[in-house]
Amino acid sequence: MTRSARLRTPICDLLGCEVPILQAGMGGPARHELAAAVARAGGFGMLGMVRESPDLIEREVAALRTQTNRPFAVNLIPAATDRTLLRAEMDACLDLDVPAFTFFWDPVPEAIARAKAAGALVLHQVGSLQAAREAEAAGADVLIAQGVEAGGHVHGTSGALVLTEQVAREAKVPVVASGGFATGAGLVAALALGAQGIQCGTAFLATRESYAHDYHKQRLVGAGAEDTVFTDAYVINWPKGAPVRVLRNSVIDALGHRLTGHDPADLPREVVATDDGRPLLRQGTDSPLRGTEGDLEAMALYAGQSTAFVDAIPSAEEVIDRIVAEAEAALDRLASLTRMTEQTE
Repeated sequence: MTRSARLRTPICDLLGCEVPILQAGMGGPARHELAAAVARAGGFGMLGMVRESPDLIEREVAALRTQTNRPFAVNLIPAATDRTLLRAEMDACLDLDVPAFTFFWDPVPEAIARAKAAGALVLHQVGSLQAAREAEAAGADVLIAQGVEAGGHVHGTSGALVLTEQVAREAKVPVVASGGFATGAGLVAALALGAQGIQCGTAFLATRESYAHDYHKQRLVGAGAEDTVFTDAYVINWPKGAPVRVLRNSVIDALGHRLTGHDPADLPREVVATDDGRPLLRQGTDSPLRGTEGDLEAMALYAGQSTAFVDAIPSAEEVIDRIVAEAEAALDRLASLTRMTEQTE
């Protein structure tokens, strides 16, 4: 499909996409169906392979490549993954000539250096200006500035607008804005701040190709920004002090005002669901996927504040088409406002 040149930024050439819309590498929901659909629609797709086995990575990469020949990334979290598993994950990716990695949490220079040495691009999601500096110094090719509005794990406390502009003013590499972005107006705003694109998680989580459970998707459709909660109550299997943004549920309501300060070592290991025979804990970080069975309402229902703009469960292509059309309209609206101002002077 033909895309407007007005929205094409240099990062499109770097990543091999047509529009500067990146799909977040959500661990679990971002499988090959979603990443391939985003790539075919002109965006940049990512496989969320956080703490997954090398065998699953191989299967997902192979399946993606049967659906598209466009570039993509694999999302890993070196700072929160056992070193032996991380080495095996990267071995699998590099053996498969994966073109790009997306890393998150504290920058791990060794992982960045290994990916770069193999010729892969490195995108690093950061939650602070200091983390952005460290990731760029370690060799990251792209910085994804994640604001506190984002769903899932959140690594900073600044809003996306402030953090994006801070990072873009200083960075020598392309910057992508993330956290609360799901519309064309948001894309235009990000470009105005100095970013070269946006990364969307929640908008793609609620698509037909997403591997998330239908219950999770329907909850996103019915939720507003005020229904999301910043908490570290879902922290089992992650380091202490790793907050997330989720939809309010019975677990959150039971906490009252004590939304943060939870130590995973002190939390009960209560099984509330299973997925392919694997037990899932009440305050674990697993979100419900297609095959999950049990008390889904009590699980981590990740959602960014952009759930305010989710009112249906479209295809990934429809999401990208909508954002592009809205961005075009926003640019036209701004141009019209400028002309009106000139005419009144």
